[in-house]
Order: sequence, then C-alpha cells, then structure tokens
Amino acid sequence: MNLKKKLFGLIILLIFFQIGISKAQLYRISLLTCDPGDELYMAFGHSAIRVLDQINGSDYVFNYGTFNFNTPNFYGKFAAGKLDYMLSVSTYADFIATYTNEKRSIREQVLDLSIDQQKYLVEFLQVNYLPERRFYRYDFFFDNCATRIRDAMDLVLGDNLVWSEDEMDETDKTFRDLIDEYVITMPWADLGIDLALGAVIDRKASNWEAQFLPDYMEKSFANAMIVGDGPTRPLVKETRVILDFLKQNTEMSSFNPYWIFWLVAIAFTLITYVGFKKKRLYLGFDITLFFILGILGIVVFLLWFATEHSATQWNWNILWAFPGHLVLAFALLRKQPKAWVKKYLLSALILADAAVVFWILGWQSLHPSLIPILLVLILRTNYLYYNLEKYRSLSA
Repeated sequence: MNLKKKLFGLIILLIFFQIGISKAQLYRISLLTCDPGDELYMAFGHSAIRVLDQINGSDYVFNYGTFNFNTPNFYGKFAAGKLDYMLSVSTYADFIATYTNEKRSIREQVLDLSIDQQKYLVEFLQVNYLPERRFYRYDFFFDNCATRIRDAMDLVLGDNLVWSEDEMDETDKTFRDLIDEYVITMPWADLGIDLALGAVIDRKASNWEAQFLPDYMEKSFANAMIVGDGPTRPLVKETRVILDFLKQNTEMSSFNPYWIFWLVAIAFTLITYVGFKKKRLYLGFDITLFFILGILGIVVFLLWFATEHSATQWNWNILWAFPGHLVLAFALLRKQPKAWVKKYLLSALILADAAVVFWILGWQSLHPSLIPILLVLILRTNYLYYNLEKYRSLSA
C-alpha cells in the first residue's frame, strides 16, 4: 500500500509539475531596435528578434539583415538587385558585443505572447533558419530586416494582432523624406541616393509602410494590441534600454555638394561671360561636363532598366543626366562638329527644362544641391546652340 501511495503521489506531483510548466512562460521573446551608426550601411538602424529560452537558458538573436560576402559575383548581384540576404542566428552575448564596439544603443521590447504564440514564433524562426529557407531577395523598402519581423508577427498572431488605427493612415512624409531623416548629415550619400532612386519613392508612405525603418517599427510595436487570445493587452509588455550611448552631434561636412556645385555654377557663368566677350567657346569645360553627365546617365539607365531594384524605376534624373551626353562629349572633340550636334544641344536644353518642370510639379523630388548643375546645363546648352557654328573655328 505504501508503494502504491508513493506512486500515486508521484503521479499527482508530475501532473502538477507539467501543469506548472504549461502555464509558465517558456520563452522571453523581444524586439531589439538598434540605433543608426556612423557608416552609410548603418545609417538606418537595425532590428532583430531575441529568443531567451527560460527552461534551458539558451539566449539567441535572429537577424534578417545579413548576407554572405563569399557569394559568387557579390558586387554584380548587389548592383543588379539580385543579392539574397539571409536569416542568421548569433548568441545574444555576441550580438551585444558587436553593438558595444560600434557604440550603438539598443532598446528591447518584450512581447506579451501566449504560450502557443511563443511556440509558433520560435518554430517559425527555426524553420526559416533551415538552409533551404533562410535566404530571401532583399528590398530596402518592402522586404528587409525590419519588415521581415513585422510580417512574421502578422503571420503568427493573425487577426489577434491589431495595429493602431493610425497605422494604416498615410504619414505626411514620402519614402524619400523618411530616408532623408537619416542621411541629412551625409550630403554625398544623400545625393547618391537621390540620384539612384526614382519617382516611385516620392509618394506618401503609410505608417505601416514606414516600418521598413526600425525606429518606426519600434513605435508601431509599442502601439499594437493583442485581442481575442486571452485578455486584450498591448503587444509590448516591457520596454528597457540595453545599451545607452550618447548620440554625438554629427554636423554636415564642410566638403559637401551644396557649396561645391554653386562654385561650379559660378565658374561656368564666368567662363560663358568671358567666352561671349571674346567670341570663344571654351569647349574643354563642356566636354568635361557632358562626359560626367553621360556617365551618370548610363548609371541611372542601368539602375532603371537592367536591375531588379524596385525603387530605381521611373527615375527622371535621366532627363538631365542623359546617356547621350557621353556621345556629345566625344562629338565636341572634333574640330568640325557634325550638323546633328546643334539639334542634340536643343534637345538637351529641352530635357533639362523638363527636369525642372517635373521637379516643380512634384513628379520627382531632386536633390537640392542639383539646382546649380541644372542651371549650368541650361546655360551651356543654350550658349552652344546659338554660338557653336559661329565660334567653332576659334574654340579651344
């Protein structure tokens, strides 16, 4: 009898123990949001998921923002928009060490998930970490390290996840405006981004779409609710700062395109004035100008038509940075430019004017530093159109 009582008691104890485990939080799952860094590839911040197993003590970070540098033709695929990013896993300690070295702050939002939701999310991450599933085609705006996490939460929680009513509303900012917030102190990078990205990013983004930026996703998580799965509750039950570094007041470099391009415009204006007085063309300056614009035009053309980047389409920078300008540069090297050159100069003038009109009408926002370059282009195409035949014998 004593043995039977002991066995019965042991069974009851195991039952209660199992019930206790089932009610306990198996995992502590949280969103990690990392501040921007000093380099361009760090400029927009970062997001990752932390999974702390509270039973065995393992602590891992799932990171959708990594890629393999050993990928064949790495730079070619990157330029063509065909580079696959991947989900990687590191220990929490290693993750924190990396951001400590970079002096980038990290905030943690612990998610108030049920046991089933925790299991589902962990299983989802484990399955997606399998070699055949960890890679994905990266898109900066619509499929990146932040949106992958948001979409995973949507899949796991389904209708139980309710974003704030404001989340689907449009912001007062376009996609380009959102990017500018992070690169305002990096004028050359800002210029390069504006040259590469087309009119497709000049529409207003909804708060939902703005979650491609980790800071905006962090705010959206803070306002989201879980309903229909136990008591209605916020998605985030606890927020804490893991790393806190003082943000340095980063000032724009004095070497920036704003004053440099105006200096170029002033120089071309003086050259044109002197040339008009002396009946000279000074074509060497135009050859350099059109050569550079032609190279830029080829880059814009290739980004638009020869890549899979969705954000580089319908790029009206091609109106002033036109590939044909490269041909014009070589044509101007001839002592006797052919008859088509004058017609091309008129076309180039019209295209430059069209770029200004597109900008004014809001069809595409061009970088502010380009104003003097557009003025130079309009000035020189106009000057050459009317004076090329008269002064070509005197050109230098």
